[in-house]
Amino acid sequence: MALFTRLGHGRRFTNVILRVIAIVALLWTVVFVISPTEIEWVPTLSWSNRWLAYKEYEGNVEDACNCSSLLQGDIDCMENAKLLSISKDFRKKFLRKEDNYINATVNCRNFQTRKKYTMFPLSKEEEDFPLAYSIVVHHKIQNFEHLLRAIYAPQNLYCVHVDKKASLAFLEAVMSITFCFPNVFMVSRPVDVVYAGWPRVQADINCMADLFNVSTKWKYFINLCGQDFPLKTNLEMVRSLKMLKGANSMETEKMAGGKRWRVEAAHHIVDGQLKATGEKKAPTPFNLPVMSGNAYILASRGYVQSVLQDQRVQQLIEWAKDSYSPDEFLWATIQRMPGVPGSSPPDAKYDLTDMNARARMVKWQWHEGPVYPMCSGHHVRSVCVYGIGDLQWLLEQHHFFANKFDLAADPIAIHCLEWYLRHKALTDVDQW
Repeated sequence: MALFTRLGHGRRFTNVILRVIAIVALLWTVVFVISPTEIEWVPTLSWSNRWLAYKEYEGNVEDACNCSSLLQGDIDCMENAKLLSISKDFRKKFLRKEDNYINATVNCRNFQTRKKYTMFPLSKEEEDFPLAYSIVVHHKIQNFEHLLRAIYAPQNLYCVHVDKKASLAFLEAVMSITFCFPNVFMVSRPVDVVYAGWPRVQADINCMADLFNVSTKWKYFINLCGQDFPLKTNLEMVRSLKMLKGANSMETEKMAGGKRWRVEAAHHIVDGQLKATGEKKAPTPFNLPVMSGNAYILASRGYVQSVLQDQRVQQLIEWAKDSYSPDEFLWATIQRMPGVPGSSPPDAKYDLTDMNARARMVKWQWHEGPVYPMCSGHHVRSVCVYGIGDLQWLLEQHHFFANKFDLAADPIAIHCLEWYLRHKALTDVDQW
């Protein structure tokens, strides 16, 4: 009797196993046979990361051409893409406004998944080398979200500063997006940014302070604006920064004579605009040589600590507050101060131009031709707003970021750049 009982239990157990196998087989058939168009194979990518890859035709942005052909300079594809990018109807088709992001972030998990944010470190090397970002924005919500998605990694930190003059809808949309990520936060002390005025620097300093206080783990600080976009993957940035061995990378060179008035004449903000007071500024503290640079830097944690705590730097900051466009000399001058971590000696042999620094590539209209190729997009205040024809050259440069990009002007350029970067990030990790 006991034998028959055991046999009965054995049959029931076997039936259960068979049912489980049948269910698994059915699910496999539904996912990989019945719906093959739902999941497209991306060569060289592992199964674990394949879902994070962007489709070349996602959203039908390219229409007739794919990103691979465009990035390889296919002439026919380039011409088609240029014709599409000048079509208002085409550009309008892919624009998303603030309410779209406010609604999309009601369910953060769905937003993260649908937008394909990388919610886990892609490698141990990246996890052990976190970065800290300051992002200063005031409009173009879609540009901001695409930028954040392109640089996002869970081990990094992101401080977002929204100009006090920004629209309420823009502020709400940015806050909605940041709320979906534990390592992305709004700056604690926003300011009213004024073109060429001190508040532009203060916005970054406030983010520096927040980032410095939030975590002791991050290694380098990177500051951006809403129309920047990366040219490197996070892993490429990490490896490049490791090679600096604690040094900083930023433009810092002798100031041209034509710019000296910026640091010699005092300026004040009047009714939201920077105006000269007619007074002459006092000499720099400690007779420091004022260097020329730009607003965007790759700076070690030690450099940031000096900005926040070094009394010599604090005196220089106070002196710089009534200058014209202090963001274009302050970081460069601090970089040449003795004792600042990662700094360079003040001798001219250590000057670094924007082309040799790694932080950011900007195409100025008056340098196009002799210094770099002509802009394939259009110009805003003499700066190239990149088009699809600029990407091939940009990706050959060593810079981490480029400015300016605008989804409203050329959605194909950004789409193909983010497609390339995501594919490269996933491929590099799989091959490492």
